[in-house]
Amino acid sequence: MSSQFELLKEQRFRPFFFTQFLGAFNDNVFKTALITLVTFHTATLTQISGEKLATILPGVFILPFFLFSATAGQIADKFEKSQLIRFVKLFEIGIMLFASAGFFLRNLWLLSLALLMMGLHSALFGPVKYSYLPQHLKENELIGGNGMLEMGSFVAILLGQVLGAWLANASNFTMSLIVIGLAVLGYLSSRGIPYSAPSDDSLKVKWNPVIETWVNLKFAWNHQVIWVTLIAISWFWFYGAVLLAQFPVFAKNVLHGDESVFVLLLSVFSLGIGVGSLMCEKLAKGRVELGLVLFGGIGMALFGLDFAHTGAMLTIPSGANFNYQSFLFYDFVCHRLLADVVLVGIFAGFYIVPLYTFVQTAGLKSHQSRLIAANNILNAFFMVVSAAFSVWLFSYGLNIPQLFLITACLHVMVIFYLCWRQPRLYHDFVSWLKRKHVV
Repeated sequence: MSSQFELLKEQRFRPFFFTQFLGAFNDNVFKTALITLVTFHTATLTQISGEKLATILPGVFILPFFLFSATAGQIADKFEKSQLIRFVKLFEIGIMLFASAGFFLRNLWLLSLALLMMGLHSALFGPVKYSYLPQHLKENELIGGNGMLEMGSFVAILLGQVLGAWLANASNFTMSLIVIGLAVLGYLSSRGIPYSAPSDDSLKVKWNPVIETWVNLKFAWNHQVIWVTLIAISWFWFYGAVLLAQFPVFAKNVLHGDESVFVLLLSVFSLGIGVGSLMCEKLAKGRVELGLVLFGGIGMALFGLDFAHTGAMLTIPSGANFNYQSFLFYDFVCHRLLADVVLVGIFAGFYIVPLYTFVQTAGLKSHQSRLIAANNILNAFFMVVSAAFSVWLFSYGLNIPQLFLITACLHVMVIFYLCWRQPRLYHDFVSWLKRKHVV
């Protein structure tokens, strides 16, 4: 058994892994239930179109990352992390009680406010999530630990999105029971997380989010190797946000499918990232292997372009209404479309895991959480821009396959930019290929 799975036997990793898993699971159960509800049952909630809401609501979720990550990074560096995690999990229980009221009242504003607070919950947890691992894992365990964490996150996303899409048609009581129950399980799991010493307990937390956001970003900018890495990570979230935000409408309006086709797209994409993340340890052999970043980026470009092309060439009669089974048997091109989605996911796993591991090992230990906070600020900014970018292109009459095509072309440009700014990506990629006897 791979050493990364052996980590699940360790108290230093297992409770943290399942706390993170349950948090990501609950995030996506609630978020997907809400997005599916407004996409397929818009008239019961609001007069705003489902297409606009499917683009806007993910932006509501990530806005707190942009606003509060700097403060969250300071808190994570100053205080003991296991207690902090337990506090965040109690906050999650309160949010889910609030969300339940929104489900019972079918009130979009209450549900949107709960979504905003879940974003705040995740913003508070984010700096702890990646700064916890370097305190408890050896350097040669970090690539495997991060791979497990990313795999767990995307399996949680997959399961959460499947369950969330199903819950959109379930009773209000069932929805409320599940989201509150998951929050409670997350808190119970967090009680097993071991003591994690503060990185800098003398730090004085400064509460002005605007000033501290600037301070965090300036600190990262002054360490250009880290800065370029953070930009590379944030681009991953831009690309992923464009795809995931449009999957519900793509499934409904382009593929003429029901909720099960939407779930199918989410499933193969999430499984792809999970598989790619787990494969990183074997491909990197425990090293911080930046060569995998370029390998992953090239794969994301090739299969992202083919996915956009395949989506544009797929011809489906306007009167069709597929479920996932009829979609799979409709045309071979549907199989090619799904293969592109899963391969984009696999190569995205190769791309993202070494980047996070590099930030953990190259950053200053006393500023570990604040560097992660700077990363979360940039991630949030890129994801908000991705929503605005999509709305902007739609305003010119472009359709969803054309949006995917333009995003894939931008990805190619970003890969060239990253290699120019950080030549090590190219050199490590060539060295990695030589070690694999490819060149």
